[in-house]
Amino acid sequence: MDELERARSEVRLTAQALAASWEEITLLYSIGEILGRTVQLEDAAGTILTEISDTVGADLGAIYVLDAPRGLLVPIAARGVAPKSIDAIPIDDMATIAARVFAEATPRIYDPEAAPSPCEVPVRRGQALGVPITWGTQKGSVGLGVVTLSAPRFDRTFTAGDLKLVAAIASQIGTAIQITRLVRASVEQERLEHEMQLAHELQMRLLPAPGVVAPDASCAARVEPARSVGGDFYHLFRLGGGRVGVLIGDVSSHGYQAALIMAHTMSAMAIHAQKGDDPATTVAALLSTIADDLTETDMFLALFYAVVDPAAGEIRWVNAGQPGTFVMSGDGTMHRLPATDPPLGMTSAAPHQSARAWNKQTDTLVLFTDGVCDARDIEGRTLGEAKVLEVVKARRKERPERIVDGVFALLEGHMGSVAPPDDQALLVLRT
Repeated sequence: MDELERARSEVRLTAQALAASWEEITLLYSIGEILGRTVQLEDAAGTILTEISDTVGADLGAIYVLDAPRGLLVPIAARGVAPKSIDAIPIDDMATIAARVFAEATPRIYDPEAAPSPCEVPVRRGQALGVPITWGTQKGSVGLGVVTLSAPRFDRTFTAGDLKLVAAIASQIGTAIQITRLVRASVEQERLEHEMQLAHELQMRLLPAPGVVAPDASCAARVEPARSVGGDFYHLFRLGGGRVGVLIGDVSSHGYQAALIMAHTMSAMAIHAQKGDDPATTVAALLSTIADDLTETDMFLALFYAVVDPAAGEIRWVNAGQPGTFVMSGDGTMHRLPATDPPLGMTSAAPHQSARAWNKQTDTLVLFTDGVCDARDIEGRTLGEAKVLEVVKARRKERPERIVDGVFALLEGHMGSVAPPDDQALLVLRT
């Protein structure tokens, strides 16, 4: 009889263990499905916490997620109370179960006699259980949050089995948090890329079509920002009497701020250039307009502005620190148009100008920013000014468009797969 009772007892215990295991497996599967149906953990957290609490028999509980910038464990779900009634917990508040479990990264069951911290009173009564939510990396586990449960039902106590079950679920939650963050980062990256593409298109629209100076001149130009938006630009003006104004500039940075300086400069030059044909006067007026912008952003502007006057046989210019500025004669000889001033924003002194002869039959104006000659290959070697000028000279009898195409083909061949570190701009003009 004793053996029969022992056998029955073992059967009952086995059945109970199997039932408990089946319940745990069902819970894990159910939570896996819940998490698989959403990329918003906040939407699923309440349901998950309810499932956990019902399985282990807890009346109170909370799921906290780390807000790293603020150093807080923020409640996203609660059992027995509204989540909004629970305070966020500083990660260094070791009087709380949540902060201790997060810091120790170890599941624990806490004594029912221990007085709860004031910020945990709404979700703490009697015995408590805390489990860290982590995400495994090659360098070890990264803390993402905490699950706490309290107030076990029917005078039962939390067991090692409960701790193990909640730890398994916390692992699933950790995966869900990481997936949520990756999805959000991906969406944000896509949004940013879309906005940058729109900004790039807008910036390109600000640049005039080279044909705006026809029939006074034939021109080709191209700008390639290092990022979606940048600080290299050009502008062209018909000034009357066959005269043409030509501007190329390079803001001392790239990205949004450089693009804003570029846009302001272009709009200001569109006004000032039409008021006269004296480059020094025009650039002085421009400097007075954008000086505050350059000071506030701690930027400066390398700029070349020239007025080509074919009838007078002259080109007059202001060169404020722009290196790639040349007039090419019909035989391919390159004449540098030297700097007259430092970049705008470095000094408040009035700009100076210089002049030289211009042959409307044979001369070509060639302007490029330092991003062209400073382009590097995969081994870090710069392209150099000489190679750029060789291509220009070799194509001197071709249309300006073909010269620009040749230089950028040279750039692409030199850089290969290397992303340009700086914006690149090139302009070629004949009268």
